[in-house]
Amino acid sequence: MTVVTRNMRLKPVDTNVALKDKVYEALRSAIISMDIYAKESDARLDERRLAEELGVSRTPIREALSRLEQEGLVRMVPRRGTFVVRKSKEEILQVICVWGALESLAARLGCEHASDEEIAGLRKTFINLDDPACALAAIDEYSDDNIHFHRSIIRLGKCELLSGIAEGLFIHMHAIRSRSLREPGRVVDSVVDHLHIIEAMEQRDATLAEKLVREHTDHLAEHVKEFLNWEH
Repeated sequence: MTVVTRNMRLKPVDTNVALKDKVYEALRSAIISMDIYAKESDARLDERRLAEELGVSRTPIREALSRLEQEGLVRMVPRRGTFVVRKSKEEILQVICVWGALESLAARLGCEHASDEEIAGLRKTFINLDDPACALAAIDEYSDDNIHFHRSIIRLGKCELLSGIAEGLFIHMHAIRSRSLREPGRVVDSVVDHLHIIEAMEQRDATLAEKLVREHTDHLAEHVKEFLNWEH
């Protein structure tokens, strides 16, 4: 088996940093962009193909994969190859629970510490905030905007420790949100929830913003629990 290229988007490497770092960043970015919980997703990474696509030898590929394994993004199985880590449904529900706690706290902290300009920036995340139906025609673009919105709230919390913990959960939150948004009704519900969160933060209502973010994440957990299944 080889990695499904339509689910993995490799970007050109930055020539201003060391080769091993460029390869690592390229692979990490590509893995994050994958829909790893899609039914047709192939979680195996082919070293030879990755080396060919990036135009490098297999040595920096192996070094990058080793680093990614230490971060828990991939696992190397002797005599079988390297695989993107996919968590079980129960593990994903735990990830969502922890992310909800982190993001809701970040929303509270953001109300207390972020500038008006920074909070206003949340509205720039979406082009069609007033017309959620438009997102249905460009689900991939909306999916990217959606996760950017949630990462922005984490950043508004201005807490490096919180951001660091959240970053470790990001790949799985990104993938599961991307998949859930393809279900009927999820895009419209998502946009409406985001609008309410933005309004609460603009009003500096920390208690309400924290509550709305947690409820939004709880809705995702309920959706995953009831509708989403995949092979672990």
